[in-house]
Amino acid sequence: MQNKQNDLKRGLLPRHVQFIALAGMIGTGIFKGSSDTLNMAGPSVAIAYLIGGLLLFIVMAALGEMASAYPGLNVQHLVNKAFGFKVSFIVGWLYWINWILVIIVELLAAGSFLQYWFTDSPLWFLSLLCGALIVGINLCQVKYYGEMEFWFAGIKIIALTSFIILGALMLFGIIPGPSENLLSNYTAHGGFFPHGASGIFSAFLIVMFSYGGAELIGVAITETKDSKKVLPKIIKGTVLRVILFYVLPILIICGIMPWDTVSKQDSPFVQVFSLTGIPGAADVMNFVLLTAVLSAANSGIYATSRTLFSLAQSKEAPQALARTSKTGIPANAIMLTTLFLSGGIFLAYLTPGQIIGYLMSIPGFTIILLWLAICLAQIKLRRHYPQRPEFQLKWAPFSSLFAAISLAIIFISFILNKNNVIGTTICLAIVGILIISAFIVKKKKSMQ
Repeated sequence: MQNKQNDLKRGLLPRHVQFIALAGMIGTGIFKGSSDTLNMAGPSVAIAYLIGGLLLFIVMAALGEMASAYPGLNVQHLVNKAFGFKVSFIVGWLYWINWILVIIVELLAAGSFLQYWFTDSPLWFLSLLCGALIVGINLCQVKYYGEMEFWFAGIKIIALTSFIILGALMLFGIIPGPSENLLSNYTAHGGFFPHGASGIFSAFLIVMFSYGGAELIGVAITETKDSKKVLPKIIKGTVLRVILFYVLPILIICGIMPWDTVSKQDSPFVQVFSLTGIPGAADVMNFVLLTAVLSAANSGIYATSRTLFSLAQSKEAPQALARTSKTGIPANAIMLTTLFLSGGIFLAYLTPGQIIGYLMSIPGFTIILLWLAICLAQIKLRRHYPQRPEFQLKWAPFSSLFAAISLAIIFISFILNKNNVIGTTICLAIVGILIISAFIVKKKKSMQ
């Protein structure tokens, strides 16, 4: 049965929303992508994560200010209010495509972690099973989804905390570790900046991919109880935790083992745990990695379905996607997302060895564009707020303008980098198609 009122049910608690955003950000980017960033920049990649964290905070605060000024509006609605139908159409569909790619990456990563135990099973089949699991979770009432995501995210946060504590004990010699000199791995092997500033800059693409997901707070806010009161605390707490969960583990990994010995094949976390000599450590860490990427994919299903729902409400997507079940779930939007995920997993059947690397580079582009749209929307709307919002971005509009210019520079540099040809081509092609589609849909809408 369909809910004729097409309303999403407000069943998310503050702790659910905070962990949903954390879940979206702590996944393949840190557990698997950190090996790539370490190879690009060495220990100095921590600076890239800090700079990315600063931009993340500004974007989140700008989003929080707009959500406080216009209660009940999510990211899609706010961009529409600032720039109108065409830009909203482009940003909304770009965000949906971004999360489709992210979910596929997370599911393929989950399949690869399952292959640790089921070595003879093909990647596509294991990834398909993982996809079926998270789709099933998202078809439940939103409060059950929020509770499941709370515990999913809790597992990996506990694991990261344990890793930080265990690594710190090894670094300071409290428990035996591979290195006797605390600073040797930071100063040797080319030093802290083995590839200079260019190495830090080249790592930004994966860093942005890693931090992508914070804006889920702006999606989930329409299903959150007492959103106006809890939003500031959620934003501040989420950003602080994410920076800590990225920067500290990276520094610990580089301190325990030389950055140039980190293998791209395995997660650096598994490699560090293998050095501890703790029995079964690899199996435990592999289980944590599996729950981590499933958690991120779970958040992605939520993000894509709610984005489609919002697009349909704004008449930027078929109206069937705005229908909800009797429990307040956008079931049609979830089913459409599932269809595209199945197609992405099929790519793993065609190219199982290369597909994750190809797909991981594209969301970095789209996240930058989305964050840029949020900053520009805040600059545009702040002069027209109906009342002074309780939560405000400090030093606005200069802080949001700084973030917008920085994001634009990073995006342009990615496009001009010859190493990003595939990601650049696909991203620009997607944006071009969306721009053309926006004009077509707008014209049809005006003729009705």
